[in-house]
Amino acid sequence: MKGRQVLFTKPWEVELKDYEFDAAAGESDIVIKTDYSIVSAGTELAILSGGESWAKLPYVPGYGGVGKIISTGKNVKGLNEGDRVFSYTKHQSYNKTSVMAVPVPEGIDGKLAVMARIAGVSITSLRVSDAVLGDWVAVYGLGLVGNLAAQLFTLAGCNVIGIDVSEKRLALAKKCGILHAIKSDADIKAKIKELTCGEMCRTVVESTGVTAVAEKASDIAASLGEVILLGSPRGEHKTDLTAFLNRIHIASNGCITFKGAHEWRYPVKADPSGVNRHSIERNISNILQLIGQGKLKVNELISEVASPADCAKVYDGLRNRKDEYIGVVFDWSK
Repeated sequence: MKGRQVLFTKPWEVELKDYEFDAAAGESDIVIKTDYSIVSAGTELAILSGGESWAKLPYVPGYGGVGKIISTGKNVKGLNEGDRVFSYTKHQSYNKTSVMAVPVPEGIDGKLAVMARIAGVSITSLRVSDAVLGDWVAVYGLGLVGNLAAQLFTLAGCNVIGIDVSEKRLALAKKCGILHAIKSDADIKAKIKELTCGEMCRTVVESTGVTAVAEKASDIAASLGEVILLGSPRGEHKTDLTAFLNRIHIASNGCITFKGAHEWRYPVKADPSGVNRHSIERNISNILQLIGQGKLKVNELISEVASPADCAKVYDGLRNRKDEYIGVVFDWSK
């Protein structure tokens, strides 16, 4: 079967290519015809740079998609041909997976449902956090991941402060229901102190992946608070490690706890023993419900619904016009 796929050929070069797809389903396989796929700017641009050792170029990128099942293997239970599902698949017109496929509830537009892939990253920060209703929570970075994290903490009843350097992203955060959205600058600590009436933030979520921001995130945390590393740190950063560690260790410096919130800390499927309360499948199901109920704002975050044929333009925009290209979805019917 002929299909189309986005291909990173070499650093900063992208093209749409035809490929041969083997549509035969193995015993545990789910074969899906893609309707929409979502671009993860941070991860995919890192791959496109050629700097990710685990994703050598040429490489077919992809983060997640929504489509219809065209066949299943004999061991697949509860899913049938014609079902519309969300899955972690590549930017290509046909995909095969044996890992996970979550049914998409009726009535949810596919281009909205596919945003569950990014929210599935964001929700990890809420899952690992000790924040409860009424706590002050700050989120550094209001791209897709940070915006959705801020929304999820807001839905959990927290007082959320979104922080970014971009006026457009701050305005978008407010449009998505984030009550406090403030610009990051040298006075950020004083701003947070005033806004929280001196409490500072019980939880600080770092979603940018910028190591220097992660180091400074504890400056706005309350005593005995937590910093959650949601963005994957990239790039070299030199600092006084002793001062950083004392912020974690010394009581008078706050005794701040740092937590990792990588989505893969949770199993894909529910743990029958009940030891792991959360799973990636459960996270995605919860998110799809919130999207369907209109509680999680995702339509506002989609800046571009593009044809895969325009993939080179899309990645150039994500790299060089970050305020214009916030959330990009490929429509495989185009």
